[in-house]
Amino acid sequence: MKIKVCCISSIEEAALAVNHGAWALGLVSAMPSGPGPISEDLIAEIVASVPPPIHTFLLTSRQDAASIIAQQRFTKADTLQLVDAVPESEFALLRKELPGVSLVQVIHVRGEESLDEARRIAPLADMLLLDSGNPNLAVKELGGTGRTHDWSVSRRIVESVRVPVFLAGGLHAGNVREAVAAVRPFGVDLCNGVRTAGRLDAEKLSRFFEEVKS
Repeated sequence: MKIKVCCISSIEEAALAVNHGAWALGLVSAMPSGPGPISEDLIAEIVASVPPPIHTFLLTSRQDAASIIAQQRFTKADTLQLVDAVPESEFALLRKELPGVSLVQVIHVRGEESLDEARRIAPLADMLLLDSGNPNLAVKELGGTGRTHDWSVSRRIVESVRVPVFLAGGLHAGNVREAVAAVRPFGVDLCNGVRTAGRLDAEKLSRFFEEVKS
C-alpha cells in the first residue's frame, strides 16, 4: 500500500514524511480554494531536497498543456497531479513535451458520472486519484476538503480501470483501514488527517502509517 502525504509546505515537512515511509509527497501550487498552496519557488526547493526514489507530485489546477509544462519544467517534480479536468487533446502534448513525467488525473467522486469519467480518462493517464472535491461550484473545490465520498463508487472505479488508483478525501488513522478494505486502492493520499493547526503532526503521521501497515 503506497502512501502519499500531501500539502507539504517545507523541506522539514518533506523530511518528516519521508522518514515515516512516504512513497510520494504532494506539493500544492495555486488553487482556487483549499489548504496547502505554496509558491512555485518553494516547491522547486522542496523537490530538490527529496531523495530518490521518493516521488514528488506537483498539484496543478491549470487546464492547458502549455502552462502545465512550464510549471513542471520550473519545479522539476516527477509527477503531475491534474486536479481539474484537462481536455483530452492536451494529454498528447504533455506526453510529447514531458517524457518520463507521470500524469495523475484526479476524479472528484460525486456519483455514477464519476465512473464514466474515470473510464474515459484512465487510458490517457498513468494513475487516477479519487478525491472529494466539487469543480462545479462557483469557487471550485479541487481537493483538501476533509470529506469522504461514496467508497462504493470508488471501488467500482478501481475494478473498472487498468491503471493504479489512489484514494483520497477525508482519510485519517481512524478510518483508513475501513477505506482500504472498501476500495482496495493502489495507494492512499492524505493532507488534513495528519495535521494539527495546519502543521504536519509527527504523532498523527505515525498512527496513520501504523494503521496502513497493519
